[in-house]
Amino acid sequence: MNDHLRDRIARKLETLSDEKGYQVLDYVEFLESKYAVKPETPLSIFTRFADTVEDTLRAGKVSANAISETMGFMGKAMGVLNGAVAAGKSVATDISGTVKNVGTNASAAATAAVAAASAAATGAAKAQNAPTVTATVSVVGAPAPTADAPPIAKPDPAVAESIAVETHWPTDGSAPGTGQ
Repeated sequence: MNDHLRDRIARKLETLSDEKGYQVLDYVEFLESKYAVKPETPLSIFTRFADTVEDTLRAGKVSANAISETMGFMGKAMGVLNGAVAAGKSVATDISGTVKNVGTNASAAATAAVAAASAAATGAAKAQNAPTVTATVSVVGAPAPTADAPPIAKPDPAVAESIAVETHWPTDGSAPGTGQ
């Protein structure tokens, strides 16, 4: 329906009483059920609720004035509820934006830390120009070391035979004793 026709119908409806307005509404709903060319636009839950209440009051033969007053009160209540819903959406949007920013900042910090650690490891190996060697020593029967325990300088000779040493040499062929 074009805007001019809609405005003209609205002007004509303004002159009618509520009782006659409900008769026009019934006729429009009848025409819509028979001849609608496109589906009705989706309504909010509050509007659907208000329409249902209005239809129930009309079916119960309540006077048009009482329905009008009831719908006026419901309109004010719906305005308050719509404001509360909008405020809730705003808070939810703010919270999700904050969470997204925190996640992005944490991800960036972790990426920077990994890059710094990688650069430090690569830089140290290049600066020394020597292979990295790691060793693991296990003493069978010895208590597990704790953070506050001093390092063992020399194993007990009684358990010296039970010491296992694992050595991990670089895989690039530059291990000691290879002549490279």
